[in-house]
Parts: sequence; C-alpha cells; structure tokens
Amino acid sequence: MWLGRTAVVLGGSAAGLCAAGALASRFDEVVVLERDELPVEAEHRRGVPQSKHPHFLLNSGRRAIEALFPGFEEALINAGGLHLMPSMDAAYLDGLGWSARKKAAMTMIYSSRVLIERVLRDQVQKLGNVVVREGVSVGGLRFQDGAVIGVDDVEADFVVDAMGRGSSVSGWMAAAGWPEPEVRTLDAKVTYTSRWYELPSSPPDSWWWRHLVIMPTPDKGAHPPEHEFLVNFFPIEGNRAIACMGSWGLEMPRTTEAFLGSARRVRTPLFADAMDKSTPTSEVHLTRSTGNKWRRYDLLKAPVRRLAFVGDSICAFNPFYGQGISAAARSALLLRGHLEAASSVDGDFSARFLAAQRKSLNVPWSLAMARDQGYSFAEGTEKLPEWRRKLVAAVSGPAFSFIVGAAREYEVVDEHFAKVFNLDESLRDFMTNPRVIAGLLRYRVRTALGRHRVPFNFDPLAEPPARDYSAVAR
Repeated sequence: MWLGRTAVVLGGSAAGLCAAGALASRFDEVVVLERDELPVEAEHRRGVPQSKHPHFLLNSGRRAIEALFPGFEEALINAGGLHLMPSMDAAYLDGLGWSARKKAAMTMIYSSRVLIERVLRDQVQKLGNVVVREGVSVGGLRFQDGAVIGVDDVEADFVVDAMGRGSSVSGWMAAAGWPEPEVRTLDAKVTYTSRWYELPSSPPDSWWWRHLVIMPTPDKGAHPPEHEFLVNFFPIEGNRAIACMGSWGLEMPRTTEAFLGSARRVRTPLFADAMDKSTPTSEVHLTRSTGNKWRRYDLLKAPVRRLAFVGDSICAFNPFYGQGISAAARSALLLRGHLEAASSVDGDFSARFLAAQRKSLNVPWSLAMARDQGYSFAEGTEKLPEWRRKLVAAVSGPAFSFIVGAAREYEVVDEHFAKVFNLDESLRDFMTNPRVIAGLLRYRVRTALGRHRVPFNFDPLAEPPARDYSAVAR
C-alpha cells in the first residue's frame, strides 16, 4: 500500500541515496534533488569535499545498506572494494609499539568514499520509481497545517532532509513559525590532511599488511608534535592508498613539502617509507569542519509532520571515528521499518520516528563524546566542567589501550568491543556486560602477574611482526 504519491529527498550523497532506498517501497515516486552534477564514474565532486579522505564503512552500516539494497556488498567488492580482517591485514601501532597479528571478530570492506557513492547510485538506478534530478538547488520548503507539503514547486507527501552539515531546513522551519531546535555541539578542533597514492605493482616482501594505522603516543614526555597524530595508510580500490594524518588541536601540513616532512616525524618510519615506494596521484587535501553537531528535532514539542532527517543534517560526528555513513544508513533503515509499519505519515509519525532515531544516534554520539570531551580546547554545549574533563582525559586513553589489550587475549572482549566499534552495541552495554567485565578483570590480574599470552609493544622503529599469533591467543 502506498503511503503517498511523491516523496522528496534533499541531497543525493550516501545519506540521501540510502533514504531513497528506504522510501521506494511505500511511495509511488521518489524524487532526489541534488545540487551537483553527479559523475558517472567514482570521481570527486564539489558537494562532498571529505571524499578525499579515508572512509570506514562499519559493519552495522554495511548491513543496513545491504538491507536497503540487496547485493550492494557484492557489487562494492566487484567494483574493487577490499574485504579484509583488520587484525590480520593491518599493521597497528598502539601504546608504545606494534600490536601482534591475530584473527579477530571484525572484518571490513575498504574502499574510497567516491566508490561507495557510485555503487549506491548504481543500486538506486535499479529502482524504477526513483528519479535523481541533478544540478538542482533547493530554495525552501512549503508548509501547511503543521506539515510539509512541497519543496519549491514540487508537491510532496513526505520529505527527507539529507543536505548535510550545512542544511538550511531548520532555518526554513523557523521562518515558517517553528522554534529553532536545540543544537548540541562539541568541536575538538580536529584537522586532517590526506594525499592519494598508487601502490607499487610489486610491493616489498615485508609488506604483509594492507592497512597501516598509527595511534597517538601515550608518552607524556617531550616528543615531536607528529607523535600526537592519528595516521592511516588506507587501502582502497585500484591498487591505491590514501595517506592521511590527523590531530586534535594541532596545525596540520597544507603543502606537499610540509606533508612529506611531517610524515617523516611520525612514530614509525614505515609511513614515510610507504609513500616513498608509492606514486602520488593528488595534491594535499585538508579538512577542518569536523565538529560533532546534533540538531535535536526530537525535542520539539510539535515536530514538523511528514518530515524526516538522515545523515549529517541531523547528527554529524568527528570523522575520525568513521561513523557518518553508517549512522546515516542505520537511520534510513530505521525509517523504512517505520514506513512499512505505518498506515499513514500524518499524525505523530515524524515524532515517533525521531524518538526511535534518537536511540540509534545516541550510540555513535556517546562514543564520540567519550574521547572528544577530554580535550581542554574543545568547545561547544557538551564541554565538561574542568574537573570532569581532566578525569575523562586521564581515563579515556589508558582505558582504550587496556580494552584493546584485553581484546587481544580474550575472545569475548574482542567480540563485544568489535560490536561497540561497529555501532552494534553501546559503550554502556559493553561496560555492564558480566562476561566482558570478567574478561577485563582476568586481563588485569594476568597483567599484574606478567602473564600475557599475546606479545605487544614491538619496536616501532622496526618492521611490524608478520607472525600470526592466533593459535597463541587461543
């Protein structure tokens, strides 16, 4: 049964395309309005500047997109996406040195953001009732009796805002008489900079790894600022990689010369060596618009009827945590579920969806806050009192390293930590799970006794160890 004739999606990036998939089964026609002219191939475009940086497609996001577009995952891999197990395929520098390789619960599909969107566009094109109109700048919404009835001159029975961080919808609502929604913010001054590379056709024998990760140092003594960087040499389709450096509150290199200089001062020479052995294919790209921002439409006493929000238009995250696409896809899948259960999108439909969406968004939001609230220079409504900030700063880093260590040794901790990382489980549920607590306590005792099964902190100046420690862990 159709819920209406026309649904309109504002924005044609990943969030908007997922929303179109959610709407297609309940509306006679779905119209996606996109400001850019969309490329046929996997190419950058003006409206998605962050596509030049690495993007993690978390498992919950993978499953949500697959549910919306059956066959998406296979199509992404066929187009060049890499299905890898990070614990086996990534060289991971955490704490004071390299971690050991071992099989773990989590797998990922690595690809560029532009490939994800191109494959999504291919999936949307298979839906006979979805039309994507390119080169369209939306000028406003039309309202009547507390509900959306159109977008510019397009009649609409339902509208989804997927216009991203810069969405104008809250302003259009205010002009029509609604109060501005409460906005919760926290900007931890994250800046990151990336350059694309073509990998060597015959990589060195020592490159057992596909992904290189360098976490910020725990060292409190004097060290170069680059030791505070979060670094990725991130594999993507087409035998390429994205070299990326980011930080909380530090100036990042903007030029090629500065980028290469900083790369030689990070905690391991392997990062610069990987770039030296590869061929650069881009300039340096820098992004600073990285604050966490949640427009709390769910707190309005009378939300606009027949209107929903997905992606950064409602909740944008510090991109370091790789939550954006996955959170948007989860919202879209949740929207489809509510549409399938509804007999009408009038009444309190939008309010009920916003309430359910709040629970979904609170999982990634809490994870972002868990670290970003510890920085003294962070600004926004979620900035903590100084005593609490110092406590978070003192606890968050060591706690993360402790959990990572316990996950090396205990399968139950690894399994549930992977669920937290992939937004399948909240941090609260993780920390109150009796089996997880037991694993953490056992790891604490074994650490005190010096009885680790899996070695760690291998020399960061040497090559990461290639040995598989899975049998030792078991």
